[in-house]
Amino acid sequence: MSATPELPLPDFDQLSVGDITHRIRSLQLDQVRQLLEHERSTAGRVQVQEILTARIEQLEAGAEPSAGDPAKAPPVQGADAGSSVGPDTAAEATTPLRHGVAEQTPKRGQP
Repeated sequence: MSATPELPLPDFDQLSVGDITHRIRSLQLDQVRQLLEHERSTAGRVQVQEILTARIEQLEAGAEPSAGDPAKAPPVQGADAGSSVGPDTAAEATTPLRHGVAEQTPKRGQP
């Protein structure tokens, strides 16, 4: 298995769409293309691909990257912690539905 090349944005795969939108503003055209290629070959998040494609179009039309170093952005919080959702945090099977239980009021809506 070949090693994954280092991406221009640390923790790119864990970034939210909003974080990606802001952090790509300082990247060069070839860096954004690298992220798009990586996204297409891995997660394939449609919204992320659209954002990256739009940024590529902006840069090709003459937009300039903003100042700043995306590598110095704060790390993604909780990326390695995993989800707290699991069987021990799920509702019990006997928990009634939020608006009642089916057939709880069989005559409702009838004269």
